[in-house]
Amino acid sequence: MANIEALPEQVLLKILSYIPAGELVLTCRLVCQHWKKLVDRRDIKVQHKRSLRLKKKEYQGTVYYCTSAIKNLIKNPCGEEEFAFWELTSNGGDRWKVEDFPKDFRKPFPNPEIQKYFVTSYGWCEKSQLINLISEGFEAEILDNIQPPITVRDWYAGRHDCGFEYELHVELLSEDMSKIQEYKTDKIRGPQWNDAKWREVSNTFTNYGPGVRYVKFTHGGKDSKWWAGWYGSRVTNSSVTIEQ
Repeated sequence: MANIEALPEQVLLKILSYIPAGELVLTCRLVCQHWKKLVDRRDIKVQHKRSLRLKKKEYQGTVYYCTSAIKNLIKNPCGEEEFAFWELTSNGGDRWKVEDFPKDFRKPFPNPEIQKYFVTSYGWCEKSQLINLISEGFEAEILDNIQPPITVRDWYAGRHDCGFEYELHVELLSEDMSKIQEYKTDKIRGPQWNDAKWREVSNTFTNYGPGVRYVKFTHGGKDSKWWAGWYGSRVTNSSVTIEQ
């Protein structure tokens, strides 16, 4: 049986590329000086979904780099599956609805691939999604010791002919659902005859301390005229991403 150390360096790099970034740094890097040198190389192309794109990190004094795509942890962010994965915590007026682009009185979304959005009514409409970070493949040791940045984003807009209200609230929660850190916008209001432009709101959590196991993402809104139908704020392309 061939010794793994006898493999060509490029072959060994390829094998290491399929190991999660956290295990590369916390385990594989400690095997021997040769593996440490390989893991610390800036050109290692990590394939695992939880590793990231050339982001500089430091763990116990050591700088390392990993690459790959960052996955959006929000499921059904644009309403392609109606309200699957969302909990409708408030459903006022004529209730939440999903609409297609384009519609009257709407500006096009900056990303033409986004085809749908959620729209609120004249009573307050709110929905949330709870993300279990451990179930999504993140290691407790990485979350507690490295505390990778957690970035949340949301897009909102109003109708040109009706005023609106919008709010985003995101919480980092412990195993027992205690709040560790939160981000909450002021209630954003748009007047009647607004520009109907889509706008992004975002926040990055850093240095949040140990114990984070869940992210609770909540957003909502309504119209300001109390008109029957769906004249309130629109939301789409919500995201939660983690740099590990």
